[in-house]
Amino acid sequence: MMEEEELEFVEELEAVLQLTPEVQLAIEQVFPSQDPLDRADFNAVEYINTLFPTEQSLANIDEVVNKIRLKIRRLDDNIRTVVRGQTNVGQDGRQALEEAQKAIQQLFGKIKDIKDKAEKSEQMVKEITRDIKQLDHAKRHLTTSITTLNHLHMLAGGVDSLEAMTRRRQYGEVANLLQGVMNVLEHFHKYMGIPQIRQLSERVKAAQTELGQQILADFEEAFPSQGTKRPGGPSNVLRDACLVANILDPRIKQEIIKKFIKQHLSEYLVLFQENQDVAWLDKIDRRYAWIKRQLVDYEEKYGRMFPREWCMAERIAVEFCHVTRAELAKIMRTRAKEIEVKLLLFAIQRTTNFEGFLAKRFSGCTLTDGTLKKLESPPPSTNPFLEDEPTPEMEELATEKGDLDQPKKPKAPDNPFHGIVSKCFEPHLYVYIESQDKNLGELIDRFVADFKAQGPPKPNTDEGGAVLPSCADLFVYYKKCMVQCSQLSTGEPMIALTTIFQKYLREYAWKILSGNLPKTTTSSGGLTISSLLKEKEGSEVAKFTLEELCLICNILSTAEYCLATTQQLEEKLKEKVDVSLIERINLTGEMDTFSTVISSSIQLLVQDLDAACDPALTAMSKVRSWEMASYKLTRAAQGGFYWPLSVASPGSSERKGSAEENGEAPEFLKALS
Repeated sequence: MMEEEELEFVEELEAVLQLTPEVQLAIEQVFPSQDPLDRADFNAVEYINTLFPTEQSLANIDEVVNKIRLKIRRLDDNIRTVVRGQTNVGQDGRQALEEAQKAIQQLFGKIKDIKDKAEKSEQMVKEITRDIKQLDHAKRHLTTSITTLNHLHMLAGGVDSLEAMTRRRQYGEVANLLQGVMNVLEHFHKYMGIPQIRQLSERVKAAQTELGQQILADFEEAFPSQGTKRPGGPSNVLRDACLVANILDPRIKQEIIKKFIKQHLSEYLVLFQENQDVAWLDKIDRRYAWIKRQLVDYEEKYGRMFPREWCMAERIAVEFCHVTRAELAKIMRTRAKEIEVKLLLFAIQRTTNFEGFLAKRFSGCTLTDGTLKKLESPPPSTNPFLEDEPTPEMEELATEKGDLDQPKKPKAPDNPFHGIVSKCFEPHLYVYIESQDKNLGELIDRFVADFKAQGPPKPNTDEGGAVLPSCADLFVYYKKCMVQCSQLSTGEPMIALTTIFQKYLREYAWKILSGNLPKTTTSSGGLTISSLLKEKEGSEVAKFTLEELCLICNILSTAEYCLATTQQLEEKLKEKVDVSLIERINLTGEMDTFSTVISSSIQLLVQDLDAACDPALTAMSKVRSWEMASYKLTRAAQGGFYWPLSVASPGSSERKGSAEENGEAPEFLKALS
């Protein structure tokens, strides 16, 4: 019975002492031990087997038992000591808690005392600084009042001085004073409800209005639109008046500029009236020479009168360009029948030169967005069609076709003045297009005449299949025409020129290339079985001569060159024309025409080859199969090849010996030789 109770007690004790892995790990970290009894997975049987591994070791069992009992007594002593030590822990803890509570109460009392003292100190500081804060506000308000009164005094005195200086036309002093008065007046915007301030503001506005009217009157008197002669030079009064105008309403400045430029160009309108001889295109140089003299005269007499930021010289030049463009457009509409291509190109060349002169001298800062269309630099191209393309400066044409071979001056790619005058010539470029139509027609006729006079190219093994020289001449002329037209306009005239190019590409293809191909009375559709079996004894097929074959090869090479170059021409035309007109550039029909010429040339060459092989093929069709099989060619005299004997027919042995012994070849082999 006692044993059962002890077993139950042991089981309950083991259940109580079963610790979780986390707790066991924590114990091992805090109290590391190598004793097997301290392991969580302690096994008594294994431990006893470790102590007594053999039967002989049981002799020491009493000694081992004594050691274990000694160890148990030590553990009991330790446990007893610890239990006794814990009897007074509760009492000590309560005593420590009471002491802590007392310390907290004392600390709270001290904090309360400090807070009361701080509140008292703050109240004392507020009482001390109350008067200082009032004095600080008073100082700030006093400073603002003094500053405002000073500004008011300056404004009142400035307005009085401004009115007095305006009456005396002391514009030099007014320029500095007016700017100061306007700056001071900005400080009183929030005080405009005060009648006195509003009255001063109205006086300033009235003075500005009076100054504007007075300055305009002074300029009108100094530079009258009609009547008296222009004075010899500017005055200091007008120079100072321009400084004042810079501060006034911008409309005053614009009115001064407008009146001065109008008066400056009044002589030009009289000299180059529509009914004057110098107004026509042949004397267009005189217009540009006149404005150049006027610009020099302006710099000498009035260059220091106007502020530099007004850019008066450039404004005069720009207004001259607008007037000139309108006058030229008007006179060209009136005398449109008198415009010739040489005269038109001369005028355009002189005009573009003048626009280049303006670009070198001025920056174009006065041009508005709608004044002209600035040209964009074309994208870089690897197209070889225009690898040495001339630059856009137009040169005078010496002949009716134009001296297109003369070198041309380079034009800056960012010329802001390009087209400011020359745009007026664009509606009349049909004269140029018609001239190019006529010139190209004459060029094609000359090519035809030269071909007839010189005849077909002589056969030459070194130059077989060379391109006709007229083809290169045609595309060189096309290149120059395209470059020239793109300098004049990139709009509808380029489309019209493209139509002319298409017309004469087709004419060249039919008149020069297709029209000169050799004619033949027979045509061959290729080698067929029927042609091999057809008897043609007594009839001969027409063959081309060596000269005709050379001509066909030249035309074939020329057509291939034209096809490739036409494609490049189309790409370059699309680069030159306006973006909105690119879709209207299409040379597919012309490329198809050259493809047709290529096809015809190849057909003629194939036909000649067919005619050359026809006798041999006819002879082959007449040789009996048994004779062909019986013959064996020992070695060809020239090529060194063997004719294999693969078929033997009845009777072949009778003829084989004679054919080989006599060294005779069949008829078709003789024909091939």
